[in-house]
Amino acid sequence: MTQETAGHVAAMLRDARNEKGWTQGQLASELGTSQSAVARMEQGKQNLSLKMIQRLENIFDRSIVNVGKPRMTHLRVEGGRTLSGAVDVNSSKNAGVALLCASLINRGTTVLRRLARIEEVNRIVEVLTSIGVECTWLNDTDLRLRRPAVLDLNAMDVDAARRTRSVIMLLGPLLDESREYRLPYAGGCDLGTRTVEPHMQALREFGLSVEATAGFYTVQAPPADNQDRSFVLTERGDTVTENAIMAAAHRPGTTVIRNASPNYMVQDLCFYLQMLGVTIEGVGTTTLRITGRPAIDAEIEYFPSEDPIEAMSLITAGIVTNSEVTVRRVPIEFMEIELATLGQMGQKLEISGEYMARNGRTRLVDVTTKPSELRAPEDKIHPMPFPGLNIDNLPFFAVIAANAHGQTMIHDWVYENRAIYLTELNRLGAQVQLLDPHRIYVNGPTKWRAAEVGCPPALRPAACLLLAMLAARGVSELRNIYVIERGYEDLAERLNTIGAKVEYFQD
Repeated sequence: MTQETAGHVAAMLRDARNEKGWTQGQLASELGTSQSAVARMEQGKQNLSLKMIQRLENIFDRSIVNVGKPRMTHLRVEGGRTLSGAVDVNSSKNAGVALLCASLINRGTTVLRRLARIEEVNRIVEVLTSIGVECTWLNDTDLRLRRPAVLDLNAMDVDAARRTRSVIMLLGPLLDESREYRLPYAGGCDLGTRTVEPHMQALREFGLSVEATAGFYTVQAPPADNQDRSFVLTERGDTVTENAIMAAAHRPGTTVIRNASPNYMVQDLCFYLQMLGVTIEGVGTTTLRITGRPAIDAEIEYFPSEDPIEAMSLITAGIVTNSEVTVRRVPIEFMEIELATLGQMGQKLEISGEYMARNGRTRLVDVTTKPSELRAPEDKIHPMPFPGLNIDNLPFFAVIAANAHGQTMIHDWVYENRAIYLTELNRLGAQVQLLDPHRIYVNGPTKWRAAEVGCPPALRPAACLLLAMLAARGVSELRNIYVIERGYEDLAERLNTIGAKVEYFQD
């Protein structure tokens, strides 16, 4: 960065901070750095990495370097390298988002330790801050949340809310916060018509009234009651279950939820609420019995558990590059079907003994991939609600199957167009045949080749392209990676620690 450019960036940064009404200390807290570092940035005396510039641009929602010109971040991958070493699994994105929403139930202080610093988390933090929650990054991974006595729901940051599907999960914790308020329609990945109706069906059981009008949900709070209630979820969805749990957690009486999701993020949410004094029976099963507390004021810290989807991503990196890689802190309870399926395909794995996660509840192992000759499985690979193969882990089997001898059918029955995005692997030499919006054939083995590919608008297929590029000899480019930033924290840098060569760049 030239001295002239550094001076320009410093001026832009000062202006952006002042427009937001922040002190240097507040910006430092948001960035997880020191006030003196921010002061150096604003004096043009601090070298800024591309990642730091991108983080600043996301915080201030403006271009810091090229005024008025939108900037997209891309990845350049030098593939065909053998990986080695060990890498840790980060905390769960989906659990972190649920815990951020659940923190509204607590009138005291919540500290979430080792929270994933990803775009999805950033968007929810922006929404919470806009309605009056004091969100303070104590360091680069620990976030302290203090809510005011009364939330200013009319001041909600609509732009941030529309950029995340997770905003729908505010309905449960805000159940009776205000007599009436508006919530923007949810955004996020382009995965087809994932209806919000199951959320509405669950929350109507508590008396919540929601009407869709012109880009917003108009929400009317239910009257106060202390009734017991019991209902069945027609869809065993993770976020639907979480919304229902959060609604029940601060309503008097006992709520029984049947056909509930017992998945990893739901369990994390239950563990957190139990620490707040909410009685929850049946954690890890499909029937939950919740006795709520109408007034919760606690000082609490919680460690979200490790992410089984990130674990699968890192394991896939070792498999497709035919490398010996150790992935540490794998939540084994939520990976058993995936690992068994890999074993049936001929993948050699070493699995350590179990140990506890920082939350004291989730069981972890270390998984080491070994160079292996893979074969297509005899049956199709398809997801199921937990304890089946995770819906979000299914796409990684398309990359893995491309390395296997034979033909593999992958049936993605949940999303009506995610399978289509997996055909982009053909740009890198794969042989993926689309049968219909839910099913593909993958023929292998593949002789991967480098290519320039644009990121599809869905997180897991985008990550699959990056992983395939690791196996493709030559230099590939994955363009406009915002969707990956939504769900992974510094994935490229962490792949580099085990021998990959991936770099960020902007046009």
